[in-house]
This record gives sequence, structure tokens and C-alpha cells, in this order.
Amino acid sequence: MAKDNKKMVEEITSMEEDFAKWYTDIVKKAELIEYTSIKGCMVIRPYGYAIWENIQRILDGMFKATGHENVCMPMFIPESLLQKEKDHVEGFAPEVAWVTHGGSEKLEERLCVRPTSETLFCEHYANIIHSYRDLPKLYNQWVSVVRWEKTTRPFLRSREFLWQEGHTIHATAEEAIEETEKMLNVYAEFCEKYLAMPVIKGVKTESDKFAGAVSTYAIEALMHDGKALQAGTSHYFGDGFAKAFGISYTDKENKQVYPHQTSWGVTTRLIGAIIMTHGDNNGLVLPPAVAPVQVVIIPIAQHKEGVLEKANELKERLSADYRVKLDDSDNSAGWKFAEYEMKGVPVRIEIGPKDIENGQCVIVTRHNREKTIVKLNELVETVRTKLDEVNKGLYEKALENKEKRTYACTTIDEIIQVLNEKGDGFVKAMWCGDEACEDLVKEKTGVGSRCIPFEQEQLSDICVCCGKPAKSMVYWGNAY
Repeated sequence: MAKDNKKMVEEITSMEEDFAKWYTDIVKKAELIEYTSIKGCMVIRPYGYAIWENIQRILDGMFKATGHENVCMPMFIPESLLQKEKDHVEGFAPEVAWVTHGGSEKLEERLCVRPTSETLFCEHYANIIHSYRDLPKLYNQWVSVVRWEKTTRPFLRSREFLWQEGHTIHATAEEAIEETEKMLNVYAEFCEKYLAMPVIKGVKTESDKFAGAVSTYAIEALMHDGKALQAGTSHYFGDGFAKAFGISYTDKENKQVYPHQTSWGVTTRLIGAIIMTHGDNNGLVLPPAVAPVQVVIIPIAQHKEGVLEKANELKERLSADYRVKLDDSDNSAGWKFAEYEMKGVPVRIEIGPKDIENGQCVIVTRHNREKTIVKLNELVETVRTKLDEVNKGLYEKALENKEKRTYACTTIDEIIQVLNEKGDGFVKAMWCGDEACEDLVKEKTGVGSRCIPFEQEQLSDICVCCGKPAKSMVYWGNAY
């Protein structure tokens, strides 16, 4: 059937007019967050938190399937503990929030509100790891952290945010590196399969890696507006933290050796990624796997005999398999259509007196507004098909955007020209590996390195900046 492209939610600024305002309108209008009196701290409202709960539920299952256990570390870190790893503390120092008083008493030592928990895990590992038999430890925690950001935006960059942080410790470098790569692949699978969001997997350059890491792996996604978003990171620490915190164990040869560590994490910025990857000018468009409501039932002419009864019957039939809402409020059908368009519910079911008479209902898919007439005895199976269609359609549209906005360039002038003519996007270009060239590309073109992808291409033999022999192809771009 024909698609209806009419704009239903007039209160949302169009993304073509003002992308930043469009984003803010959605997070407010869809009741995902509310601002608070503390700059950069937000209330995540029930609908927004339900998205996070679904993200958490799926990822937690994936972590446990790979042998990880959940723990919970303290919120506070003594300053002396944070200072033990020099690069780590220097990397986080500008963002740290400090507690100086407990009640009315000044503390003998300042306490940092955790920006991340490497130091806490290290202190714990030093107490519990003594023998090779104690390894590996595969831990994860779901907590909030605080980073005192200067510029904030809901979900994308806030002073307090929710995340999971995995922390593992292994006998050998090989095991730790395997873990680092494995968890990056878990993130990539989650984003592509459940969030319908294509990503690029790669390693960060030396200048862009996590403070204290030997290497940082990342997945990068491209938003509607052509800006990149780092959707998840996984870090290999080597034995640097172990040496700094005195973590050692007796190996099978009865020698004292240092273990190797990793950490990896994703945050509530994934909700921002969903908005900016799939949203449209009518509001949210949610992937079915994480949508708080997967199916909404709208009774038409619900005051007429039998309509609400049949709508409730449909809800009962569907609720065993899907997250279903029946809106039997006294709002008009048009208001309800706009409301659930804006909230991004993947599938809408409409049923009225004529539909009941004909033993059918109407299904509308959110991502393309396609309407389908479905026999009531085929409803459960058709809803599954439609939800699969939504997920597939969202992924294909996002992939098309990424491919359309990815440009291969061999000179800095080409990068400048492409960005001027086509706007933001991923730029693929060769690099010699010199940090000075990385900085110069950023200075001259405005785009920074995003990652060195695992899937390499030989675009040319020379660096895009200096003309020396190239070592790798890099994705460059502007980012959130």
C-alpha cells in the first residue's frame, strides 16, 4: 500500500532545519528525559529508562553467555588510589568530581566520585589473586559514573551517566587481547543485530586511546547528520596496572609474574545513537528489540459495541510474545497516532467496527508507515514478520546513509573539497602513523581520526598528509 509521508508531529523541529534542536525536541517530547537544577545531570524518565533496561537485559545476557559475572564496586575512590597509575590519573583529572567533607567533618583524604573503576578493581584483584588458579576473573558492573563535562547534551555527554564496565584479568597477554577483541565483537553484534545500527570496528590511534591502555578498540557509527559516534570501547591494559597496584601471582613454574588486564564499556549514549541513527521528523523510530512498547493497539470508534472487547482480546493474544499497549484513553484516534509515531513504537494495530465485521485489522509499521490489512487469525505471526521487517528496514536505511556518506580521499585537498561539497561523513584516507600528521589533518580539514579499521583498504601507497609511505587506512570524521 502507499506510504503516507505527512508530518504528524508539528512540535518537533525538522532535522534539516536544525539537527541539534530536532534532537532536543525528541528527547523532551518523547518523555525520555527531564532537565534538573544541576547542569549536565538529567532525570531519565520511565520511557527512556525502559529503553536502557532493554539494552541492559540483552547485553547482560550476552556477557553471561561469554562467562562474565556481575559485581559492584564502591562509588568513591581515595585520591591516593587514583594516583597510582600516572597516565590514568592524568587522563581523567580534568573531569573528576571530588568529595572533601563527610557531614560537617573535612575528610583526611579527598575522595573521587568514580569516573571509571579500574583502580578499584585493581585494589580488589591485589587482595584476591595469588595463584594461576585464581585466573581469569571475568567481571562486569552496571553503575553510574561522574565526569565533570563542560559541554553537555542529554545521553550523548552528561556529567552523570549510566553504563556497564567490564573488567577482566588474565594470566597471559594473549588471553587478555583475545578478551578485548571478543568483547568488541559482542558490542558490534549487539549494535547491528539489536539496534539495527551498522558500525566500523577498529583500533584507536595512540593519541586517542584510553588513559593507561596499551591499545583501545572501538566501534564507530554514523549518525543522520554525518557525524560519527563512538558507540563502545574495549581496552587492553597489558600488565601496567598490575605493576602499579602490586598485583602478581604464582604461575605453574612457581614464579611470581604479573597478570594482564582489560576493560570495556558502553553507556546510555547508545540511546542518543538510536535517536540520531533512526529518528525522523515525527520523532523516535525504535528498533523492536529495545522498544519499551513493540505493538500499540488503537481502537477506532471505541465507544461502539464490541470494539474495546475485541481490542482487549487482541492484546491478550499478543502479550505472550510481545510488549503490547492498548490505548483505550478518551483521546482522539488522530492524537494517538501522532503520540505513538513520536514515541517510535514499531508496530501500530488499528481495529474498528468494520474491521471486526470483516475479521481483520490494520497494521502500520513506524519506519515507513506502510499499512497492511491482516486477518485476525493470522495476527500473531504477521506481527512477528512486521517487527522483523522494521528491524531489517532500519538497518538497511542506516547502512545506506553510512555508505552514501563515506568518502575515499588521497590528498588533504580532496578531503576539504569533499567535506565542503557533501558535508560531514566518514573520510577514508591513508596515514603514515605519525602523530604530527594526524594533528595536521585535523588542523587543515577539521576532521579527526576515528579509528584504524580492522578491514583495511589500500587507497594509495602514501600518507594523505606528508607523502611518506602509508602504514594504514584510517577513518576520519567529526564526532559527538
